[in-house]
Amino acid sequence: MNPAEEYLASNRSRFQDELLQFLSIPSVSSEPGNAGDVERAAQWVAERLRAAGMEHIEIMPTGGHPVVYADHLHAEGQPTVLLYGHFDTQPVDPLELWSSPPFEPVIRDGRVYARGACDDKGNMLIPILALEALLKSSGGLPVNVKVLFEGQEEIGSPQLPQFLAAERERFACDYVLSADSGQYSETEPCLGLSCRGLCAVQIDVRGARTDLHSGVYGGAVANPLHVLVGLLASLRDGEGRVTVEGFYDRVVPLTAEERDAIARVPFDEEAYQAQLGVEALAGEAGYSPVERVWARPTLELNGVWGGFQGEGVKTVLPKEAHAKLTCRLVADQDPVEVSSAVVRHVEQWAESRQPLGVRVEARALPGNALPYSVPAEHPANQAAAAVLRELYGREPYLVRGGGSVPVCELFFTHLGVHTIGFGFGLDDEQIHAPDEFFRLSSFERGQTAWVKLLQRVGDQIAN
Repeated sequence: MNPAEEYLASNRSRFQDELLQFLSIPSVSSEPGNAGDVERAAQWVAERLRAAGMEHIEIMPTGGHPVVYADHLHAEGQPTVLLYGHFDTQPVDPLELWSSPPFEPVIRDGRVYARGACDDKGNMLIPILALEALLKSSGGLPVNVKVLFEGQEEIGSPQLPQFLAAERERFACDYVLSADSGQYSETEPCLGLSCRGLCAVQIDVRGARTDLHSGVYGGAVANPLHVLVGLLASLRDGEGRVTVEGFYDRVVPLTAEERDAIARVPFDEEAYQAQLGVEALAGEAGYSPVERVWARPTLELNGVWGGFQGEGVKTVLPKEAHAKLTCRLVADQDPVEVSSAVVRHVEQWAESRQPLGVRVEARALPGNALPYSVPAEHPANQAAAAVLRELYGREPYLVRGGGSVPVCELFFTHLGVHTIGFGFGLDDEQIHAPDEFFRLSSFERGQTAWVKLLQRVGDQIAN
């Protein structure tokens, strides 16, 4: 082991205790009542960066939850790397499904259980510990480092675009390394090449001014729920394709080489179905399940509501019905264009069926994210691949993310740099669900990996 790795090993117990302290802060960014806890988490992170030896530490206001900044800029002639992660968490509901209180972290069988353990506090703390190990063991860093740790990722980072635009100079860098990421399995590494974008739409159907008796009025008055069901059915065909005009116009088709790379990633369809508890998989015809999730756009209903939903029967004709849907987007789709196309589809569907006897409205919802991709040959990707090969003894799979990570595109738009994911969470660690956990083996492996990554990035430039 080199001196930094020896430092990590000798402080393993302390670092584990600090992880438990960090996880005990209920920094749920979506709950107004937890705003003070998000601020407290920011203060904890700032103090931890100070203890690690970082400089110019500042908790920066954004108009929402804060950002923590720090830097160490003494590596002359070396690149500047911006480290990213987030210290806010998802809510904990349903609380009754947790085996232990979500903000009272416990260790069981080599795993730490708590909300935020994997996403992202455990992963975010790792690079701070790597920085400390390098600074305390050698007095410096192999590259220039800036830090941006935020407290609003789990609500879509709503203030971050304006914040980054205003603070472009402060956060200027050569590339971003994100701790908000993961690996393929305990024994198999991966590198992420893309994530999908996002847009959302709400549909409202309104009829009579009040709920009506379905026996007295049924058959004479349009039922908003019936209208909504027909409208929603018009959004996709029987082959799983979205029928919204223009939806696929800007989609960049997968190349044969890209499809081959996806096919090389192991996928057990039967095990996947068993894990999800479904009898069969579904989706757009002509694509594998992995291609559908990683590299094809989707339109999914997230919620439909209206009328009576209690126990028993209530013979009501509801006055209104509603639906929320989201679209996952791929290159080169634009979320504003796609949400506008969905709204236009709804309006045209309603106009073609007049008089419906109801009012149909659709509107785009906030929270857009552009799709994002990074070249496999990017220098930081190559450095990360080399470290993963050393640690795992095998080539990392080249994977794509089915979800959205808006901050990646924000960094590209405002700073002009790519983001490389370098985290150690695993898919089975219950993020956003009860009993979220993080493997302590990943927590320890990640510290070594980050030391090696920062050293290798420095060596690339020096050589």
